[in-house]
Amino acid sequence: MRKLKEYDISFAGLKQGRHQFVYEIDKAFLQLFNFDEVNDIHQQVIVDLDKKSNLLELHFHNRGTVNVNCDVSNEPFDLAVEGTLFLVVKFGEEYNDDDEEILILPHGEYQLNVAQYIYELIVLSIPAKRVHPDVLNGTMHSVVLDKLEALAPKEHHNTMTIDPRWESLKNLITDK
Repeated sequence: MRKLKEYDISFAGLKQGRHQFVYEIDKAFLQLFNFDEVNDIHQQVIVDLDKKSNLLELHFHNRGTVNVNCDVSNEPFDLAVEGTLFLVVKFGEEYNDDDEEILILPHGEYQLNVAQYIYELIVLSIPAKRVHPDVLNGTMHSVVLDKLEALAPKEHHNTMTIDPRWESLKNLITDK
């Protein structure tokens, strides 16, 4: 995909040592991967590349916000997320990405596209359960929450008598 060309890191011309690359990620980036579970996104991804004589070490770190819908109230809100990813790039006979932490590039490669790794880092840093902070602290009032409250099971006292045979079984738990 040529749209992801800006995420190519040409490591062949770099000197040994540490190098840093910074990417600003927005909704357009996620649309390239057909990911539409977020309303909007503002993330900064920093890739620290440590070039050594026979391998590359990449440390990915993302930080920012994603605008998602609350799983309880369906209200959109900004959720702060961050995450890290570590990748070792080695060189071998053929391309191999079977291991999630080790990538093998063929000898003679001179660049690496990190877009897929940035995408995975961002998607995996978004929690599976997304609850609006106002729902957690009880200050949000919405039609959905009122309906959930109305449909919640009510506590009722069991006025039925319990069969004495079952009642005596309760004593087994407390008798020691």
